[in-house]
Amino acid sequence: MKIKTYIILIIASLLLFPKANFCQDNSDSTKFQWFADAKLGIFIHWGIYSVNGIDESWSFYNGLISYEDYMKQLSGFNAENYNPKEWANLIKESGAKYAVITSKHHDGVALWDSKFSDLNVVKKTPAKRDLLKPFVKALRKEGLKTGIYYSLLDWSNDDYPNFTKEKKRYENDSIKWDKFVKFNFGQITEVMDNYNPDLMWFDGDWEQSAEQWHATEIRELLHHKNSNIIINSRLQGYGDYATPEQGLPIYNPKDKLWELCMTMNDSWGYQPNDKNYKTPYEVIRIFSDVISMGGNLLLDISPRADGTIPEEQIKVLEELGRWNKKHSKAIFGTKAGIPREYYAGPSTTSANGKILYLFVEGNPKGPIMLKGIKNKVENIWVVGKGSKLNYDIKMKAWWSSVPGIVFIDLPANLTDKYLSIIAVQLEGNKIKLHEFTSN
Repeated sequence: MKIKTYIILIIASLLLFPKANFCQDNSDSTKFQWFADAKLGIFIHWGIYSVNGIDESWSFYNGLISYEDYMKQLSGFNAENYNPKEWANLIKESGAKYAVITSKHHDGVALWDSKFSDLNVVKKTPAKRDLLKPFVKALRKEGLKTGIYYSLLDWSNDDYPNFTKEKKRYENDSIKWDKFVKFNFGQITEVMDNYNPDLMWFDGDWEQSAEQWHATEIRELLHHKNSNIIINSRLQGYGDYATPEQGLPIYNPKDKLWELCMTMNDSWGYQPNDKNYKTPYEVIRIFSDVISMGGNLLLDISPRADGTIPEEQIKVLEELGRWNKKHSKAIFGTKAGIPREYYAGPSTTSANGKILYLFVEGNPKGPIMLKGIKNKVENIWVVGKGSKLNYDIKMKAWWSSVPGIVFIDLPANLTDKYLSIIAVQLEGNKIKLHEFTSN
């Protein structure tokens, strides 16, 4: 059967026999609003690579270990201390609004009982159960959105052309490739039917073109299953938002939904020898820059093979959660802040445009400076404490349209353990910035 015909039949069957949990269409603004408001998600890389604590999939692809030795880790992946309720609770306490878990990495090992491959944790590991279902259930019980990571490429599949960096299975074999595409559509359909995720997080798209992946048909399949689903950018141009990895943008990517995915140390999966952890302050400081530019942070955790989360990662999430709870109004549901030319630090704005939030680093010895704001200042206070602050406006000439410079006095006890936030309430419902020109 030709692959195009096969895909058409899949989609036709879905239209004839829709799932009971099929979502109704919403407008795009409603569909993406939860993601724009969320600000923080937790990424979870969990798989057999955690047994030896080595690079997920890449270790055998790059020749650091043989494929056979890599796969021996199947026998050690037991998930015996896996507690999805504790995971979900920790994620919620961090302040995150969604989580994304690896259902299958490039090694092809699925965390569910796939009918399309025996290479899954139910059939091949001591875990012997679907590890995704209880976690998805726990997330939803906590009111969190669910994201599923799925690798489009599969270096273990005999019908996939690439095997390792040095070895390919074939160059041109349309029969094998068609078989692999059917396999991919089969597993993607299983993920949608089993878990109905709010977000689909693809990876591995760089090895083939959009046409080869049948990206258009994948998108159609996902939207039929869940018309409100959001798709990341790694579908060869057929996603909904940008996904930079391990690199904080320098400039605000305006008018775009985006999400920075980032590790806590230098590894995605569990590696006990990697102790290069970011401090809670560093994570919070990066997070502040991300939301200041209107993006989300997808912060990675990497459980051990038994399902426990490393203590260093728990500490970061707990500290992040305390800071988020204290400053929640300045973080969640906000919009991008003002350019650094107007305030020398991160900032956000309230959804209604009436409040400008200024993130203050350290313990400044004098007042902080805000310039170029045309709106009248109505009130200023410390977020999380409510302490009202004094301010003074300098260089506001009565004959000039150029706004004055606002100097905000800070109390000696202002300093939060990580970052303090100042709320500036402005007149009107939109921040008006003066564009300076030289004469």
